[in-house]
Amino acid sequence: MIEKIVGGVCVALLTWTGRTVWQNRHHLLLLKLLFVPRRKIRVSVAVLLRLHDEDHYVLFDSPTRPGGYGPPGGVVKYHQTPRGTLEKLGFDPEGRTNDVMKHDLRGFLPAARIPGFARWLHRATGREPATECLRREMIEELGEVGHPELAPLAQAVSFSPLRTVVDGPMKVPGEAYRQIRFIEVYDLLPDRPEAAELRAALLALARTPDSPHVIGATRQDIVRGRSGPHVVLPQSAFLIGDRREREDIQPVR
Repeated sequence: MIEKIVGGVCVALLTWTGRTVWQNRHHLLLLKLLFVPRRKIRVSVAVLLRLHDEDHYVLFDSPTRPGGYGPPGGVVKYHQTPRGTLEKLGFDPEGRTNDVMKHDLRGFLPAARIPGFARWLHRATGREPATECLRREMIEELGEVGHPELAPLAQAVSFSPLRTVVDGPMKVPGEAYRQIRFIEVYDLLPDRPEAAELRAALLALARTPDSPHVIGATRQDIVRGRSGPHVVLPQSAFLIGDRREREDIQPVR
């Protein structure tokens, strides 16, 4: 009798393990969070653009991190309609007063819900498509760096996926929580004249010393975190690989 009970428990456990592994096969490393189910985790979902000419990567000035430069791109937005799905996962949006940041996929989750959140992201429903986010961010950021005349070119271009990175979980200095970033990196797709024109214009700006809001950085600059007098932000590392070299620089609040 006891042997049958133990056998049944073992079969049930193996079945549950197999199902869990299969459901989370795209993010297996996140399953370790099931061992700390109540831990508070900050999550954010972002898309970055890799635009380069050999060892020369284009970086934009960051308005939230003065003196810092990082790749074009930004945070993906969720659609209002699936808010119920996010609420069921326990998603608590990060409080932001800026309307530009409204509906950003940036907030807090219990650790046990992170694998489910990752599965929801992978389905790519109920949220802004990565390429749509990148195009929107490019148009906004071209204005911020002083070149709104290039925005029509960004409106017309397409992008091709390069890599997807799950960054974390990692401790946030001075905070009680850990954070995970889900990051997609894209290249500019060179299939249209607009793409070639935009690429050439941004590379030219990055090589111009008197263009203060757009710079160029080498791989070595990205690893070291410096390009001449400029700070290269840590997320720039995802342009050249799938892991960061340095801790985050916290934004100005």
